[in-house]
Amino acid sequence: MNDVPDLGPMPQRITVSAEQAGRLVAEQFPQWAALPVTAVENAGWDNWTFHLGDDMLLRLPSAEEYALAVEKEHRWLPELAPSLPLPIPVPLAKGGPGAGYPFAWSVYRWIDGTPATFESVVDPIRFAEDLADFVAALQSIDASEGPQPGKHNWFRGATLWTYEAQAHSALDELRGHIDDALAREIWTQALEAQWDGVDVWFHGDLAPGNLLLTDGQLSAVIDFGTCGVGDPGCDLAIAWTLLSAAGRDAFRKRLAVDDATWSRGRGWALWKTLVSCANSLDEDDAEAVNARRVLAEILTEQR
Repeated sequence: MNDVPDLGPMPQRITVSAEQAGRLVAEQFPQWAALPVTAVENAGWDNWTFHLGDDMLLRLPSAEEYALAVEKEHRWLPELAPSLPLPIPVPLAKGGPGAGYPFAWSVYRWIDGTPATFESVVDPIRFAEDLADFVAALQSIDASEGPQPGKHNWFRGATLWTYEAQAHSALDELRGHIDDALAREIWTQALEAQWDGVDVWFHGDLAPGNLLLTDGQLSAVIDFGTCGVGDPGCDLAIAWTLLSAAGRDAFRKRLAVDDATWSRGRGWALWKTLVSCANSLDEDDAEAVNARRVLAEILTEQR
C-alpha cells in the first residue's frame, strides 16, 4: 500500500538528569531557579519528567521525534482544555535548547492523581462512562485546523496498516503461545474496517498511566503528545486494555460506536498488546502478566 506511512527508524533517546534539568530552568526561567528539581517515578518513555517545586512539572522530550509534539501541545492544549469535562495539562512556559540539552521543552502545572489500574477503579461502569464522556467532548471540538497524523504522534489517527509489520512480527514471536490464527483474524478484520474519513480530535494514547484517579474515580487525563485529528479508532483501545467487560459495554454504548470503528479500536488494542506480550514472553512481572490478561480478553471477546 503506497499510502501507508513510514515509521522510520527507532528514535535515538538521550538521557537527561535532574541536575541538567535544573540548569535549564535556571538559565531560562530564573524566577523558578530556587525550586528543587526531582525525577518523577514511572515517568514514561517519550519524555523525561521532573517535579519543579511542589506544583509544577518539567517535560523534556527524550528524542528529536518526540520533541515534534512540543509546539503542538503549546498551540492546542490551551484551546482544548475549556471544552473538556476533566482537567488536562496546559503549558505554563516553553523552554528551548540549553545546558547541553538540544530540544524544546515545557513547564506544566502538576496535576494530582494516581495512574489508573484495573484493580484501583472503584466503579468500573461509572469510570467507563466518565471516560466515554471525556472522549465524546474531545471529539466534539472543531477539528478543521487540528494537526493531521504524522511523526509528531506516530501516525495515530491514520491507517492501522502503519503497524502491520510490527503486528505480524509479534504474532510470529507468539506462535504456539496464543491462538495466533484467531489473533490474525481479528487483525485482518480491523485492517478491513473502513473509516468514514471525517476528522475528529483524539488523544492518541488513552493508556492506564495517562488516566488519573482520585479516590478511585477518573479525575484527569494527561500526556497529549500523540493527540491530533483523524480516525478516532485509536482512542478505543482503552476499552480492552483497562476496562472490565461490563465497563467496555457501557463505554461503547455511551459513545454509540459503530461496528467498523469498534473493530479498528480492537485492532489498535491488539497491536499494542501483541507487541507488549512478544517483548515480555519470558517475564512474569506485573506489566507482563497484565499484557497477557488483556490479550486473553481481546481474543475471548471475539469467540
